[in-house]
Amino acid sequence: MLLLETERLLLRPWRVSEAAVQHEMWTERDPRVPPHRRIGADGRPTVEDVARWIEDTAEPSTLGLPALELKGSGDVIGYCGLITGSQVPDDEPELAFELLRRAWGHGYATEAAWAVLGWARESGYERLWATVRAWNDASLRVLAKVGFTESGRVEPDAVHGDSLFLTREL
Repeated sequence: MLLLETERLLLRPWRVSEAAVQHEMWTERDPRVPPHRRIGADGRPTVEDVARWIEDTAEPSTLGLPALELKGSGDVIGYCGLITGSQVPDDEPELAFELLRRAWGHGYATEAAWAVLGWARESGYERLWATVRAWNDASLRVLAKVGFTESGRVEPDAVHGDSLFLTREL
């Protein structure tokens, strides 16, 4: 079972009972986020849809998006982990993170990212990527704090904002 621990956080597999937390993140997303990553006009995904996704997802090994649990309270505030994407090499996954708005500004994303970087290094990865919209200043700050730099690669998107590709050698 995947378990990473920091001073204030546990990074661990999601529980079906936490579907409402993931759903809340969907509802809080910036309106500039592409529609397929927001709650649709049909109300989907629902909490029940998210619960099914959690139930159907295998426990991550070196890939996945573990839940971020606050040690003191047991509250789940987001996720941070590694994913593969069609736009980066399979052996160089992407760091991905998202927190509930009430958890912003406390350094949790940076703390979790450091833990995931260590996990990635121990798992044998040599380089990671991160893609982020150019307007997402908070995520860009987190990525800079943990050593990511812009690769020079940009995917233009006049509707939702350009995607910047950042990288970090491990």
